[in-house]
Amino acid sequence: MTAAATLTVRRVTTTRTGGFSAPPYDSFNLGDHVGDDPEAVRRNRRRLADGIGLTPDRLVWMEQIHGRAVEIVDGPRAEPVPATDALVTTVPNLALVTLSADCVPVLLSDDEAGVIAAVHAGRIGARIGIVPIVLEAMVSVGARVERIGAFLGPAASGRQYEVPAAMRADVEAHLPGSAATTVRGTPSLDLRAGIRAQLVAAGIGGVAVDPRCTIEDKTLFSHRRGAPTGRLAGVIWMQTGM
Repeated sequence: MTAAATLTVRRVTTTRTGGFSAPPYDSFNLGDHVGDDPEAVRRNRRRLADGIGLTPDRLVWMEQIHGRAVEIVDGPRAEPVPATDALVTTVPNLALVTLSADCVPVLLSDDEAGVIAAVHAGRIGARIGIVPIVLEAMVSVGARVERIGAFLGPAASGRQYEVPAAMRADVEAHLPGSAATTVRGTPSLDLRAGIRAQLVAAGIGGVAVDPRCTIEDKTLFSHRRGAPTGRLAGVIWMQTGM
């Protein structure tokens, strides 16, 4: 008799080091839409797949547009899922990837139900409510909100993400908890704080937050610190084991 296979949810966030891209994309750029050499990006994506123990075809990418479209995927995709900022799946060994360089990568899972999601939540997407829509999509395929755990990856912090006062007020009205002040005393946004508050209010069981600021930390890509630049990846998948 063989033992039943078990599923373990894995999450990875990358840095900018260890890849093949030349400046200003040096070196582990995973974005194929930022002007980098396509061959360097292909090699970087293969290195990511090798590093997490999957073949490149098992990584699902998105054509991110700062919207609130969510796609439920049931297998590999030959091309990035078009015009989408969140992916949901119940398929083991299928990695969902979100790219960012200041926006918030949100990785969600109901480990018991075997449902995972990867979300690209920038200022616009977070403001228009992409995260609650993703939770609804996860519930539609078997997740329960109180069992979902969340991880918010490296992103622009309230200490550095300076915006006009009117923009801060507008985002705060739609995403309470996101208004902040920079180290210089100017208006700013802390999208991770707002998203965390939104998740907690929705009944999420636990929210972990990576404290790193992409603008401050030069081991990470930051569009605000210096464009053009590369993209980090937030990756989530369910690994099978015995």
